[in-house]
Amino acid sequence: MILSLNKSNYSKAILLGIIGVILFSLKAVLAKIIYTHDIDTISVLLMRMVFSFPFYIAVLVFEKRKKAIEIPKDRKTILQLILFSLLGYYLASLFDFLGLQYIKAGLERIILFSYPTIIILISWLWLKKKPSSYQILAIFITYIGIYICFHEEMNLNISSNEDLIKGVVFIFLCAICYAAYLVGSEFLIPKYGTKIFTSYVMVFACAAIIIHFAITNSNNLFQYDFEVYALCFLLAIFCTVIPSYLVSESIREIGANNFGIIASIGPIATIVFGFILIGEKMTWIQLFGASIVIGGILIITRANRNKKLVT
Repeated sequence: MILSLNKSNYSKAILLGIIGVILFSLKAVLAKIIYTHDIDTISVLLMRMVFSFPFYIAVLVFEKRKKAIEIPKDRKTILQLILFSLLGYYLASLFDFLGLQYIKAGLERIILFSYPTIIILISWLWLKKKPSSYQILAIFITYIGIYICFHEEMNLNISSNEDLIKGVVFIFLCAICYAAYLVGSEFLIPKYGTKIFTSYVMVFACAAIIIHFAITNSNNLFQYDFEVYALCFLLAIFCTVIPSYLVSESIREIGANNFGIIASIGPIATIVFGFILIGEKMTWIQLFGASIVIGGILIITRANRNKKLVT
């Protein structure tokens, strides 16, 4: 059950965010395991959404019957909802899963963790919020850390640098889409409420993935081993449905910038899961680079620790 928060439950919002981040961090590792069964990206995304879809529909119907909030019906707001749905859980997911075909889960999470810096850049370009000197410093530090991790991986993968670069590009595109989604979610969540907003987002994203699959893929979804369906079900419920509500609720309460502090445990959790479940290893240089990335993000969020972006 998703906890209902109010302004006096700040600590609960932090706890929900931590749980959501950890569950999302497991996603990359499960995806790597699923890929060992010779399945394509869009089929994985489709099964993930098919298993998730009934839960989002159920929550959406239940919440709308409660009529606890007036649903915006103006065209502009609806188009914004569709746009950010496609950015956050269609394009971001597509780029993420494409990238995971080429790079390690731990490296994926480190690169994806650059999204708070992208939020600042989007806010600057779109919302005209000029970054502070602390934020500029943090962006510089963050990308130094990412470069260290990337350069070390290049040295470890001399024969497959082209695939490595391809994977990194896909994950950066994922980070850009996800950052844009978070910026949009901050002013859309108060209009819809956390549960209704998240449900709409996932329903629209699911529809986009179904259309994508129907146009580009002719694979039979019933040809795989039982383990594939079991893993996709776990991916859908524990790495999609549950954390999507937890993260949205946490962002509603503490704001996207402050949520970046909580999200700093994401790369660490993914590295740990990757080591335990699939034997992925990170060199000491990469761990050093990861710590620099986390440090940069903490500078950003600490500079905004007293600022709530969502009221």
